[in-house]
Amino acid sequence: MVTSDQRRRQLAREKYVRQQQRREENRRKAKRRNTVVAAALAVVLAAGGAVYASVELTDSSKKGSDSAVADSPTTPAPSQSESANPEPKMAVDAKGTYAMSLKTNEGDITITMDAAKTPRTVNSFHHLAAKKYFDGTKCHRLTTGGIFVLQCGDPKGDGTGGPGYTIPDENLGSLGKAGADGAVTYPAGTVAMANTGQPGTGGSQFFLVYKDTKLPPSYTPFGKIDADGLKAVQAVAAAGAVDGAKDGAPKKAVTIEKATVAKK
Repeated sequence: MVTSDQRRRQLAREKYVRQQQRREENRRKAKRRNTVVAAALAVVLAAGGAVYASVELTDSSKKGSDSAVADSPTTPAPSQSESANPEPKMAVDAKGTYAMSLKTNEGDITITMDAAKTPRTVNSFHHLAAKKYFDGTKCHRLTTGGIFVLQCGDPKGDGTGGPGYTIPDENLGSLGKAGADGAVTYPAGTVAMANTGQPGTGGSQFFLVYKDTKLPPSYTPFGKIDADGLKAVQAVAAAGAVDGAKDGAPKKAVTIEKATVAKK
């Protein structure tokens, strides 16, 4: 016969088992959720004050640079002094198609941009390229796990630089509706703006997607890489990041020697 004391101990053991099971299930759910968030953040590349994501770079999650999380294309929020410049006035044909040509030490990359879909983003790149803003800058971050992007556009080369102004998000719905995981697929060849993880915080930093990548639909997709340029970026990615890291400076250092933007 089971005594009342034995019954209490049995119930206590059963309660403990249930608690441990719930904790383990919550741990697994949190791990799955964090994996999705981290992947998305790897591309929250630094957007010149916004992506300072991906996208967060030698380990932007620790530096607070280009990603909201370890692997997202984010940038640190610009300080008051860094936000002093106004957004450049519109100087592009808002219905035109433009090409941004990046001459790099690892090969030329041509990015086609549709001003009808992202007029203010295209106008900003047109403005910055005319001022030779990107000339001599390094692509500071390569992510090879979770998300697959090369992040560029920071004059400081460490994921914290920007043009002193921010631009609004554009074209966010072009990649479709987010799935249950809150992400959409950014196809290989896509070029998108990095940001701080907050709306309207794009600057100068952008990321080049070299392999299909899932991220939240919160990074302005504004361009498409040409076939030769994509191969060049993929070759850089194949070499990996410094010290074998999955998120850090590319082992093949990439320098944008000259950037130009012209109407096609």
